Amino acid sequence: MTILVSERCHVIMNLFFGLTFILLNSAHCFYPKRLNISAATGDSDWSLAGATWYGSPTGYGSNGGACGYENAVAQAPFSSMVSAGGPSLYKSGKGCGACYQIKCTSKPACSTNPVTVVITDECKGCVTESVHFDLSGTAFGALASSGQDSQLRDVGVLQILYRKVECNYIGETVTFHVENGSNPYSFAALIEYEDGDGEIGLVELKQALDSDTWLPMSQSWGAVWKLDVTSPLRAPLSLRLTNLDSGETVVASDVIPAGWEPGEKYKSNVNFQV
Repeated sequence: MTILVSERCHVIMNLFFGLTFILLNSAHCFYPKRLNISAATGDSDWSLAGATWYGSPTGYGSNGGACGYENAVAQAPFSSMVSAGGPSLYKSGKGCGACYQIKCTSKPACSTNPVTVVITDECKGCVTESVHFDLSGTAFGALASSGQDSQLRDVGVLQILYRKVECNYIGETVTFHVENGSNPYSFAALIEYEDGDGEIGLVELKQALDSDTWLPMSQSWGAVWKLDVTSPLRAPLSLRLTNLDSGETVVASDVIPAGWEPGEKYKSNVNFQV
């Protein structure tokens, strides 16, 4: 009798565990959409790139470089978090001002935390990888865990992840630095701190009292755009920027005042168009 009771208990326990197993697995089958592998990894919208660094380990790369930002790269809002870009990032100068998030996950010394950098220079020789960031010393060091940046600096080309993001220069508006040598017949301006895409595909100029005619400017070099005319320009001047990727248009009305001077910076609240 004792043996019979024991066998019955054994059968009941097996049935109990079997039923529990079925119920648990069935519960997973009812909600397949809750399992999002890309969300779990967090890297679905990131791509691979190579990264190196140049200049001082705590510096800003070079003094402005091929985009023309000069010593602004060391100051807020850039704050030395800048990078030279290989050809696919620099885009013959049209990539100047673009913002990217980058992060390092490939080495134990990596912090894995994303940081944001701005393209402010060109790395002509960075062609081994299809996408290459030649970072300022400060930006490269920000990829490492605290106190471990020296371990990353000796790697050579560091494998990183990157994604393009919108620029957000809090407290700044689009700034136009009128280039030295500009005059009423030849006007050139460096464009800084454009929110959104950051990359400029077209710049146009409109003179005072002319509500219809926008004159296309040519890219002189980097982030500098220029217009030569046969009659003196009539200020105030408005500038219209068209973003390279989205085609979104930004209008800075009357941003260059009458009596403008070469070497001066002029800021404007802008209007967005599509």
